[in-house]
Amino acid sequence: MKLETIDYRAPDSAAKFVESLRETGFGVLSNHPIDKALVENIYQEWHAFFQSEAKHDFLFKPETQDGFFPASVSETAKGNTVKDIKEYFHIYPWGRIPDSLRENILTYYAQANALASELLGWVEAHSPAEVAARFSMALPDMIKDSQQTLLRVLHYPPMTGDEELGAIRAAAHEDINLLTVLPAANEPGLQVKAKDGTWLDVPSDFGSIIINIGDMLQEASGGYFPSTSHRVINPEGTDKTKSRISLPLFLHPNPSVVLSERYTADSYLKERLRELGVI
Repeated sequence: MKLETIDYRAPDSAAKFVESLRETGFGVLSNHPIDKALVENIYQEWHAFFQSEAKHDFLFKPETQDGFFPASVSETAKGNTVKDIKEYFHIYPWGRIPDSLRENILTYYAQANALASELLGWVEAHSPAEVAARFSMALPDMIKDSQQTLLRVLHYPPMTGDEELGAIRAAAHEDINLLTVLPAANEPGLQVKAKDGTWLDVPSDFGSIIINIGDMLQEASGGYFPSTSHRVINPEGTDKTKSRISLPLFLHPNPSVVLSERYTADSYLKERLRELGVI
């Protein structure tokens, strides 16, 4: 099995994209409407920010979860005991953002949200009737004006050789949200777990955009759309000296949205955050 890149502008792109999501939990699109030059500028700006001491002026607030998260408080994936090798900054439009970085990152946030809303429409339109009937409202309406959608600017630093035994840039995990939207990073390393247990490289051609299913869409679809495990492996050879910047947008519904008979978006998120030790 291989992840194929789908041309966003092709007449059958929606059907192929949803089929890819169904089969692998992932879809990769080329020729999409998000501005490539904007993404490249953001990679450069935020790489410089993570090299500076200014990042410590924006240390995250536990009660709001916006701001800078240093490597010392990095996540430990569910079922793991070793922290990931990364630092990151949480962007919400209402949260703290360095003034010099605000315009580009919020422009990207808006563009990525608009594309995500369209893709959720594709998912609903190409779901079997019995699956679509499970959705408590139109999928794009679940995220409309949501204040919960999170843009994470991730920095995976160069490898030093002193990393904790067993640590990788991002251990295998599933996302909590509906969909995750991710421009191909400036370096490879993202892999998805196939149905047979093998790991597939996710295409990382600059200019493509990667979308994966989160647990909330899996829950809302009664398991029809799978939230698949993925990871970011450590680089080899000369790539060890390179940083990696990544811009995942985690689409979160409004808190009152009903996902299933068991969960609202709010109750589901809080349960998962408690499991992860965030709250």
